[in-house]
Amino acid sequence: MIHVELHFPFTGTTLPSDQGYALYGAISRLIPEAHEADWLAIETIPGTARGDGVTQLDRDARLKIRIPQDRVPLILKLAGKRLELDSHAIRLGAPQIFLLKPATTLYARIVTIKGFTEPEPFLDAVCRKLDELGVAGEQAIGPRRVVKVGGHTIVGFGLKIHELSDEGSIILQERGLGGRRRMGCGIFFPITERNER
Repeated sequence: MIHVELHFPFTGTTLPSDQGYALYGAISRLIPEAHEADWLAIETIPGTARGDGVTQLDRDARLKIRIPQDRVPLILKLAGKRLELDSHAIRLGAPQIFLLKPATTLYARIVTIKGFTEPEPFLDAVCRKLDELGVAGEQAIGPRRVVKVGGHTIVGFGLKIHELSDEGSIILQERGLGGRRRMGCGIFFPITERNER
């Protein structure tokens, strides 16, 4: 199944800095089929943290949702809708739809693997998961990061994977690594496309 990425423009200026769980909740309220959907990956929206738990959103940012192509009609229902996250809100426009493109280096802002919260065991777990996917690549761990999910604090790390084949790159973009892809974790992007924020 071919996967695609929808880029939704939006109006709105701020969101919670730790927005992954709230963003997933807001989308699930509008599209109940998105709740617990293992085919759904939602990237958090970039911006500049103000230091008070709020992120000032980049003007050119987009809400990026990665899904199998057959789910596009379902997710298109978000166009024109208002997403409410705590005391913040954004309104989505009509998305552009992109095919995934291979890249030799991919980066994920945060990858979480249950039970692995220290760098060395985490990288060992990453190697095992890449083997399960049949993907070969060199790993470089990034900064330790935490996300809040339903009152729980989850530890993860930024992760860069180098020297990927075209096929391995697409598999990693489609499948991701670790859990909580609906909340912005384990989603890989070509390194040239985004800053390692």
